[in-house]
Amino acid sequence: MNYQKKDQETLLKTLTPDQYAVTQKNATEPPFQNEYYNEYRKGIYVDITTGEPLFSSSDKFESGCGWPSFSKPIDPKVVKELSDTSLRMKRTEVRSVTGDAHLGHVFEDGPITTGGLRYCINSAALRFIPAEEMEAQGYGAYLNLLE
Repeated sequence: MNYQKKDQETLLKTLTPDQYAVTQKNATEPPFQNEYYNEYRKGIYVDITTGEPLFSSSDKFESGCGWPSFSKPIDPKVVKELSDTSLRMKRTEVRSVTGDAHLGHVFEDGPITTGGLRYCINSAALRFIPAEEMEAQGYGAYLNLLE
């Protein structure tokens, strides 16, 4: 698939106010009150702004933080990490490469057995594609990630 960044006018029309605030204005949704923090079906999570695959359910884990947590992205090339010193603390922001959407932050307190990272991602930045719908929606090539 050809994933492309959309212009601001298109994003304003297609995203909900929360999705726009998170992805375009670096907002953070409330913990435990978001769509995917408690989602554990098999599937993939794609960038809400472009449809590009970002995370697999195989790499999702319960961290207790109230947001979806992943040990790694599907491919390191689909995300970029930037220094974030907002809120008077040093963090590492995670953005999608193609859509340049704010996704969340990455921390070094994840499970050691999977590399020690925790990608703490806003549900509002994602769209979940259940395994049984992946083929029909054009994501069949990623089914092998769920095995």
